[in-house]
Amino acid sequence: MRDLVLALDHLRLVLHLALHDSPHAPDVHPQTDRVASSAVKGVILAGGKGTRLYPLTRITNKHLLPLFDRPMVTYAVEALVRAGVSELMLVTGGTHAGEFFRLLGNGHDYGIERLLYAYQEEEGGIADALGLAERFVDGDPVAVMLADNVFERSVRPAVENFERQTAGARIVLAREEDPAHLVHLGVAELDGDRVLRIVEKPETPPSPFAVTGLYFYDSAVWEFLPTLEPSARGELEITDVNNWYVEQGAMEYDVVEGFWGDAGESIDAYYQVNDFVRANGVNKGPPGSATALSGELNK
Repeated sequence: MRDLVLALDHLRLVLHLALHDSPHAPDVHPQTDRVASSAVKGVILAGGKGTRLYPLTRITNKHLLPLFDRPMVTYAVEALVRAGVSELMLVTGGTHAGEFFRLLGNGHDYGIERLLYAYQEEEGGIADALGLAERFVDGDPVAVMLADNVFERSVRPAVENFERQTAGARIVLAREEDPAHLVHLGVAELDGDRVLRIVEKPETPPSPFAVTGLYFYDSAVWEFLPTLEPSARGELEITDVNNWYVEQGAMEYDVVEGFWGDAGESIDAYYQVNDFVRANGVNKGPPGSATALSGELNK
């Protein structure tokens, strides 16, 4: 019976993908499909096995676990929508992929104008998952967000800064004062407003600035991805993508204000993020703004 349920969930997702990816697909959501392309499209990555949150992830995808009063992935959706990114693709995989379709549907309840899904057949890393979104992005600028990342403040300033870029990529950094934590993260080495390199899990962190799970790319990313070689873990690493842009002199950055947390980093991090969301709210704009007040009300 369990295998039948999983098969039906997978079938529902595959049918949805087929409807939206086929050039002959019926216009099942006319108001959505006719929306003009936004300046920046969004890709939310919600795959992976979630082994660092085991045994919670034995029964579901980690991005469907609750943070305070709703599933984790909805905070990433909210972050991008409030930042003005309303055309989204969600990339996921595994046996619980159909649950995202059940949760988000066509996305309209979450303020999404157009929502598509992609299924990652195997665990190939973040960069591999991004590659599945090439047809959806179709050469437009793209914001890529890991669905377990949570920001206290709105990411709209980073989106707007990227829109003003003529080309290249952009990363979002968060100041982390604990060197013991930095050795488990990707860390940027900086020289003023230049990114010199990004070091993954450095023994000696070159700066206190961790690379968060929000990245921005121009269309050149699709030319580089096919040349990417798997790492020692057998995965295509997003850090290699970012360092390629650094080598081209085409990487810029923003530093977030307020709290940033990776709820998928560990069990302890998961509960730390949960406690922060419950006590403070997230995705808030500047003090006094509408989104700030909304965040306060939703604490």
